[in-house]
Amino acid sequence: MGFFTKQNSTFPWNHLISNDDFLTLWNSNEPFLIFKHSTRCSISSMALRHFESEFHTDTNCQLFLLDLLIHRDISNQIAELTGVQHQSPQIILIKNKQILLNASHENISANEIEQKCHE
Repeated sequence: MGFFTKQNSTFPWNHLISNDDFLTLWNSNEPFLIFKHSTRCSISSMALRHFESEFHTDTNCQLFLLDLLIHRDISNQIAELTGVQHQSPQIILIKNKQILLNASHENISANEIEQKCHE
């Protein structure tokens, strides 16, 4: 999907940058993970660093980072389509328009996400 851009880090994040990008993912059959992150929040930054250090990227899930300060509109669209209330930090794992996992703050578990990605 050429309309996503990658963050400058060693973690293979794609950035979710438009509502159309989310709709394309939402309508696909492939599993994808969205990490909703507020760059001004130290708790969100800590959760992101912890996730990146624990998560093994050899998964069939596409990984997307959503910068909430820039793209709150996308977060609102995600909440509307999924019925999952917005939180930050938050992960949402989706496949076939089904929520496989939703967690926020200290409940974000790289191990649990990996297990769900491999199901």
